[in-house]
Amino acid sequence: MRKPLFSTGLRWLWLTIVVLIVDLGSKQWIVNHFMLGETQPLFPFLNLHYARNYGAAFSFLADKGGWQRWFFAGIAIAIALALLVMMFRSSAQKKIANSAYALIIGGALGNLFDRMWHGFVVDFVDFYIGNWHFATFNIADTAICVGAALVVLEGFIAPGTNDKAAAGNKG
Repeated sequence: MRKPLFSTGLRWLWLTIVVLIVDLGSKQWIVNHFMLGETQPLFPFLNLHYARNYGAAFSFLADKGGWQRWFFAGIAIAIALALLVMMFRSSAQKKIANSAYALIIGGALGNLFDRMWHGFVVDFVDFYIGNWHFATFNIADTAICVGAALVVLEGFIAPGTNDKAAAGNKG
């Protein structure tokens, strides 16, 4: 017997949609209102700074001639598909895991869209302390990191806690 989709972890895909809307909207706003390399201070530790990332995190492989665009696109698609399968096999009651997966999928798809549409990822969040600047990033990157942190957090929760709660709600 097939289980209803709403009873699976796919119920949490609304988070993916939220991430995509906020990520793609913010990137489009930056592209429309900033020149490449332009910086606008927001707070004493935070700037908006339009940058293009042709690589991955911390511009990894950015200078490798273009093949990395397709490599990172393939990774994003594979991760998104694997997490969708995990969400489908999971109970909707596993809130932390499914929220984490949905955030990671949203971030992966947001950056995938940039790679396919622009050939690079639009980054614009510039966090700094004094003269030290963290790597410029975007909302998709933040969603991926928050999702990964939730996966780690779930690992520290008492083993089986989520499984027992989900099993108890199955009836």
